[in-house]
Amino acid sequence: MKFPVSPLTAALLAASLSPLSPALAAGQAAATLAPELVNAAGKDGAGAGSATPARSTSAAKPATAAILRAQVLLDRAHFSSGEIDGAAGSNLKAAIAGFQQAREIAADGSLNDATWAALNADPSDALITYTLLEADVAGPFQPIPEAMAAKAKMASLGYASVEEALGERFHVSMSLLKRLNPGKDFSRAGEQIVVPNVEGTEPLPKGGKIVVSRAARTLALYDTAGKIIAQFPSSTGSDHDPLPLGEWKVNGVSEHPVFWYNPKLFWDAKPGEAKAKIPAGPNNPVGVAWIDLSKEHYGIHGTPVPSSIGKTQSHGCIRLTNWDVAALIGSVGAGTQVVLQK
Repeated sequence: MKFPVSPLTAALLAASLSPLSPALAAGQAAATLAPELVNAAGKDGAGAGSATPARSTSAAKPATAAILRAQVLLDRAHFSSGEIDGAAGSNLKAAIAGFQQAREIAADGSLNDATWAALNADPSDALITYTLLEADVAGPFQPIPEAMAAKAKMASLGYASVEEALGERFHVSMSLLKRLNPGKDFSRAGEQIVVPNVEGTEPLPKGGKIVVSRAARTLALYDTAGKIIAQFPSSTGSDHDPLPLGEWKVNGVSEHPVFWYNPKLFWDAKPGEAKAKIPAGPNNPVGVAWIDLSKEHYGIHGTPVPSSIGKTQSHGCIRLTNWDVAALIGSVGAGTQVVLQK
């Protein structure tokens, strides 16, 4: 669905050329995520900088609308910045640099004119409307306990809330989802909400090699001709469980895996914890998929905490968001080369 520029948004943008009252300033801040403004950002310089669209330049600090649109377009191109949150940071800079490398643009990680031109090859709106279905709100939704023993007693580890389910489906943080939809009832079928336009993209072609960079905190996927075709932010080990550098292979792929918890393999296991079989589900400790590596006990997997990816350490494995690992397993299989590097 297209979003024409509303009179309110136009007035707020025009008012930004002169000093604002506190009330109008608050209104303008709320309008920065208006779908029509986000969908126009980065087109012919519109919304690319920190000033108003009429005054912005590609060299200026990107505005929130431009950051959000870039995150969505990068996600659609399989160069993910992880959870879409409308904020600049290391994950976004790495995603832009990976996209630039793939498009043969100088990889400086900035939203410069050449990068916007390449992103704009995808004419899709970044934000669209979605009507909630009965299946979206039906659940069941239930709290997820922290303790492994308590998790093991559950039939499955589904979503804790409809907001979490929608956030994962549309690759968006729950806080941004709520900011995009003030006053909306996410539990009501028929409610129309604004979401990132991340569904219906082309699946990844066959992958030939996975390269995980500990320093960059990224996982890059190359096709069989050696061209980079995707990049995802990742969490890659810790001082206690360092990333096992070297060349390995994929042994196999498991969707919706159960997790066999062995406290002996975790340095931070609590005293008295026992082995446990943790049921499948998006809130399983390894998320929705496990890519088993030829290095024993190591794999590439999802996570129930997408906001942590690229920002926290792991227990040695390579963690991705659930949606990124779901995209990856459609491209790789037994025998795919895996390079883990500094």
